[in-house]
Amino acid sequence: MKRVHNFSAGPAVLPLEVLEKAQQDLVDYKGTGTSIMEKSHRGVEYTQVDASARERLSRILGLGDDYEIMFLQGGASTQFYMAPLNFLDENETVDYINTGTWSKKAIKEAKRFGNVNVAFSSESGNFNRVPANNELSLTPDAKYVHFTSNNTIFGTQFKAEPETNGVPLICDASSDFLSHPIDIDKYGMIYAGAQKNLGPAGVTVVIMKKDFLSTIKKDNIPTMADYRTHAGGAMFNTPPAFAVYMVELVLEWVENKGGLEFFKTFNEEKAALLYNEIDADDFYSGTADSDSRSDMNVTFRLPNEELEAIFLKQATANELTALKGHRSVGGFRASIYNACPRESVEALVSFMKEFRAKHG
Repeated sequence: MKRVHNFSAGPAVLPLEVLEKAQQDLVDYKGTGTSIMEKSHRGVEYTQVDASARERLSRILGLGDDYEIMFLQGGASTQFYMAPLNFLDENETVDYINTGTWSKKAIKEAKRFGNVNVAFSSESGNFNRVPANNELSLTPDAKYVHFTSNNTIFGTQFKAEPETNGVPLICDASSDFLSHPIDIDKYGMIYAGAQKNLGPAGVTVVIMKKDFLSTIKKDNIPTMADYRTHAGGAMFNTPPAFAVYMVELVLEWVENKGGLEFFKTFNEEKAALLYNEIDADDFYSGTADSDSRSDMNVTFRLPNEELEAIFLKQATANELTALKGHRSVGGFRASIYNACPRESVEALVSFMKEFRAKHG
């Protein structure tokens, strides 16, 4: 078996032991003679998987009985639309913090339903940073404040929740979900596409405070797009069963490793290895402001595009894959989510040292 060093931004690297477990179960799930993909979502085997995933996620995040967990479809992009559809009326205002491509997409959808105040934007600096609290121009009576906790394309990350003076937060946490502890009480809702830090593509986790859910008053929301349809563990439609099964395995792995405190330290250490190499001199240069740098997506450039082309070709030859940066930023992006082994980061740093020695 050959496994390369995978720095893909998503779908991203999964824990090897999770893949091996899934491989064992793929054809014959627990001696039942069928795959989990072939079982009824109403049957006992799948409902046990679903219940276990919810219980594990509750334990990991420290959720109380006042939160709902939903396994939905359509990715974070559907949540850009669903959140304002459910919670925003045309005479109400919401605040959005614009720190990248995904924030802009969420803002576009919210404007279909009511007033959107852009409380901060770093677009003029090509989204190279996140704001300090004193830079936020918030609406006192906003229905909610929306932010993207980690910006995959631009390599920036909020290190703590924005201060909203009690207004509920809605967070797109797709690319740093479960990578560090959060202050759960500040959130009305968190959503995350699984394909970066939680599992394969196909399922979106939505966590919502029940009090926040109860503020939905609209009666004209399409059934599938109404959060109330999916609350209470309901399965209104067939869920993405295999993706939820994989999420359950990843959550088990997260618990066994030591939970969010473990991954906070683990991810900070991996990121520090890369940033220290980037900052060693001016051969490599980071694209994000130093105090906004992401522990999940490390973005950097070389002195010129000719060198970057050589770097990418040689990195791939050395089994360091998926390092090409997004076209809007250029350069390189090393995505080092929870499942990215320290050995992969060390291999990348070693290659960077060798490349600098030859071309610097």
